[in-house]
Amino acid sequence: MLTLWDLLEPAEPTAAALASLRRPAPRPPTAAARYHGMEREMLALHAVRVRKWRSSSSGVAWQVVYRDGAVSRLIEAPRPRGPVSAAIFLHEIGHHAIGFSTYKPRCLEEYHAWRFALAEMERWGLPITARVRARVRDSLRYAVEKAERRGIRRVPEEVTACIAAQDLLLSESGLSPAPRQRARR
Repeated sequence: MLTLWDLLEPAEPTAAALASLRRPAPRPPTAAARYHGMEREMLALHAVRVRKWRSSSSGVAWQVVYRDGAVSRLIEAPRPRGPVSAAIFLHEIGHHAIGFSTYKPRCLEEYHAWRFALAEMERWGLPITARVRARVRDSLRYAVEKAERRGIRRVPEEVTACIAAQDLLLSESGLSPAPRQRARR
């Protein structure tokens, strides 16, 4: 049995009709997807396990060596959702990547962990904002102050140079370096 549609001759598809049939171009990954991908890859690459996702902008990295020689690499850090939280997360991963007690004094280890974090942010195409630079500077200043309280005789030149470089970059971006005041006793 013929229908009315069978009697009509098929028309040539128009350009607009063909365009509507094409698949849309894939969207570039969202920032959230990039942060999530970076998080998963860095944890797997360095065999690190997150003990706790912190809600604050602080972190800690440690490892546990068991009697049988097995090692558990652990961190607590904020989940990477923006430049600052990603920098803190990568800094904690950096402690495992460079190895604990590889650099002495401790402020030099902090410097190398921050250097690792900034290099990874560049590699992943994540923005290194003024807030990230201020965080690096303040963290290194705190590490130096702590070392001085504990009696360090000479602060490594790399650390002081990095603090000065972060101050310069912050002042060039229009933010004042805001020197920290030492507590008076």
